[in-house]
Amino acid sequence: MDEAVGQIRLHSLREVGGIAKIDPCRADRIDVPEAILAEGKEVEDLVNIARAHLEESGSVIITRVSPDHLQALKQAAFPEGTRFLWTERPRLAVVRNRERKQTGGRVGVMSAGTADVAVAEEARVTAEEMGCEVVAESDVGVAGIHRLFPSLERMMGADAVVVAAGREGTLPAIVAGLVDAPVIALPVSTGYGAGGVGQAALLSMLQSCSVLAVVNIDAGFVAGAFAAKIANRRAGKAAR
Repeated sequence: MDEAVGQIRLHSLREVGGIAKIDPCRADRIDVPEAILAEGKEVEDLVNIARAHLEESGSVIITRVSPDHLQALKQAAFPEGTRFLWTERPRLAVVRNRERKQTGGRVGVMSAGTADVAVAEEARVTAEEMGCEVVAESDVGVAGIHRLFPSLERMMGADAVVVAAGREGTLPAIVAGLVDAPVIALPVSTGYGAGGVGQAALLSMLQSCSVLAVVNIDAGFVAGAFAAKIANRRAGKAAR
């Protein structure tokens, strides 16, 4: 029976209007929800895909939402009782008609500067939607490193920490050298000139002598989901 259920989850999909194949069992299979990238999608297609996700799983995360997408989603005829949650900075929407589960996992999210907050917020919302408690701290970069230490105290007990930084991207390596939780480095496309738009930050993080994991530039969803996956596994083991 377990093998049969595994096969069903592996191959499950739902076609939407001939333009999309959603993966309704992804969260059951890998503990990470499927999110919709709104960027590049027609407004009508985005609404139809979101509606299909609601029918299948009861919630959906939508990233990089444009003003036109936002207006259409707010006006969409979703089932009665559906809630629409909007986070301005990362342009991220959550549509749900079920309660969010609480796993007991705890994630920290830090951003080096206020210009990095939007990407960090995408990670925060993602981790919360995966059931984690999230502690967030912003503007604690190395240009005034004394700001970091009070924020680190709030991160104590976190199962994983996402650290977002642009420009030279130093902060994640420093945090990884000070905390015992896994650190996910999140390069942000701030900065200018040589190595601008996040490239210097990415390379700096990849060259770090501290032990950390690195995601792609501005990949807030990936960083938040990875941190939440770590936290939820730790919470599950602790519960057993």
